[in-house]
Amino acid sequence: MTENAQPNGAATEESKNQFLVQRIYLKDVSFESPRSPKVFTEKWQPEMKLELNNNSQKLENDHYEVVMSVTVTATNEKEVAFIAEIKQAGIFLIKTGNEKQLPMLIGSYCPNILFPYAREAISEQITKGGFPPFYLSPVNFDALFAEAVKRQQEEAGEGVTKH
Repeated sequence: MTENAQPNGAATEESKNQFLVQRIYLKDVSFESPRSPKVFTEKWQPEMKLELNNNSQKLENDHYEVVMSVTVTATNEKEVAFIAEIKQAGIFLIKTGNEKQLPMLIGSYCPNILFPYAREAISEQITKGGFPPFYLSPVNFDALFAEAVKRQQEEAGEGVTKH
C-alpha cells in the first residue's frame, strides 16, 4: 500500500480540489484613433479613462472561460484621441469540494492570472497606434472581489424590513 492511499478508498479534500490553466488567449482586440493624423500635431495632454470588467461562463466538465475586458479611452483637448480595447481570456479547469470557493476563484484568482497578459496587450496596442506607452497599474483583484461581495450583501439586505 502506498503512503498516499486512503483507507476504504476515501478521497481527501485536497484530491477533490483542482485548478489548472488550460489555455490563455486574446479573444478580441480593437484600436481606433479617429483624429489621426491631426492628433499627432497637437500638444499631448491626455485625460485617460480606464474600464476593467470580468465575465465568466461555465463550459463543460468543470471548465470555465473567464474574460477580462480592458478599455482605455484617451481624450486630448476634449476630443477622443484613441480608444484601445482588448478581451483577454482563459479557460480554467476548476474542481472544488467547496462550492463557496468557486466565485472567489473565478472573480479573483483567474483575473490575477489574466491581468499581466491583458496589461501587455493593451500597452502594445497603444504603442503600435503611435502614442506614448501606457502602463496599466497593478490591480488588487482580491480587494475588488471582496468589495463586490460586500456590496451584493448590502443590496440583498436592503430588501429586508427590520422590526
